[in-house]
Amino acid sequence: MTYEETLNYLYDQRPAFERQGAQGYKPGLQTAIDLDNLCHNPHRLYPIIHVAGTNGKGSVSNMLAAILQNNGYRVGLFTSPHFVDFRERIRVNGKMISKDYVVKFVEEARQWDYAGEPSFFELTSAMAFQYFADQKVDVAIIEVGLGGRLDSTNIITPILSIITNISIDHTEFLGNTLEQIASEKAGIIKPAVPAIVGEAQGSVRQVFEHTAQDCGAPITFVSDDDPVAEAWHDGPHLMFLTRRHGTLACELTGDYQRANVATVLTAVDALIAQGYTISDELMAQALVHIHDLTGLRGRWTVIAHSPTVIADSAHNIAGITAVTTQLANYSYNRLHMVVGFMADKDLQHILPLLPHDATYYFTEAHTPRALKAEALQAMAATHGLQGERFNSIGEAYAAAKAAARHSDLIYVGGSMYVLAEFFEMIDNHTI
Repeated sequence: MTYEETLNYLYDQRPAFERQGAQGYKPGLQTAIDLDNLCHNPHRLYPIIHVAGTNGKGSVSNMLAAILQNNGYRVGLFTSPHFVDFRERIRVNGKMISKDYVVKFVEEARQWDYAGEPSFFELTSAMAFQYFADQKVDVAIIEVGLGGRLDSTNIITPILSIITNISIDHTEFLGNTLEQIASEKAGIIKPAVPAIVGEAQGSVRQVFEHTAQDCGAPITFVSDDDPVAEAWHDGPHLMFLTRRHGTLACELTGDYQRANVATVLTAVDALIAQGYTISDELMAQALVHIHDLTGLRGRWTVIAHSPTVIADSAHNIAGITAVTTQLANYSYNRLHMVVGFMADKDLQHILPLLPHDATYYFTEAHTPRALKAEALQAMAATHGLQGERFNSIGEAYAAAKAAARHSDLIYVGGSMYVLAEFFEMIDNHTI
């Protein structure tokens, strides 16, 4: 098969939650275990850091990868979803897995004597585990796909488990309360393996405490010894005065990165305690070059100036709340919001959070999961949000750009899949 034919096989023959929603979600670990056995358990050949959470797990995973890589370690990084190229999901020292490897792995997998039907994510996880072994990584950072307890990445025994935070999202799979969702995320906590929790209060914290106690895992809550004393914006960087690592600058400038950086610094301290060599100087260098080191984007990414164009991947209540808070403190004349959402999101609670003084350009990503622009426009109107609808992200962005003046701000977001198409057009110079 060609690379394109291989991707079509992965998506068409193996359901993908990203494209098909609920019918692509396949909880349970048995198939992942079976695939792992067929590959001779490659994930046991290198240490792993496992990262879960409702928001921030991508930022935390990429920051940690950048820090370890800049300190001389060969780092595997498995994240999801991708924006433009499937291969973004599987990287070693920032370099994407090769097309030839993807084709070879899938062709070999098709020859396995296995009666089951692996999902897209199960097969992709197995590919990542095998690739990192073949690449002889020093450490791998594995981001949970969805949830934790029943996610196909949860067959591993890591050296460190990280849970960034808990908020309401994917309730149809993970539960309707914060405690139920926390219980699913807590499923990545393993016996005797140190666990770090970024943000958790009250009954949510109790869920993690009880889980850790039951399996004998030492647990650290970042808020108990917050490594960040102060954070502020300085031009293109978010600055941090830390308690143990001096003053740091980070090129990820979303206000929500304060909590993520605190989680990362706590994880760094835990890794140093395990014998990893991480210098403050090299860590500081890594945090201002995350995009170059790992390829991360879509986290309050400034695309252009005059007018300012910002792309962000927030797509649930907690994420949108953080975005609107930062927008309220941003300097601009008029705000233009290019937004599209997945139909399975809690829009009755998300839409009221969006700015009422903005001009909206309602659109939709080209995926069956997307809410149609016409339906989004109608739903938004009931919450006092006014604007036109467009059949594509490109048309919506073009309209916003035509209407915006130099002192305005254009925000593009609402969904990872809106950003995927937006970034693809940027990469292809079609917008």
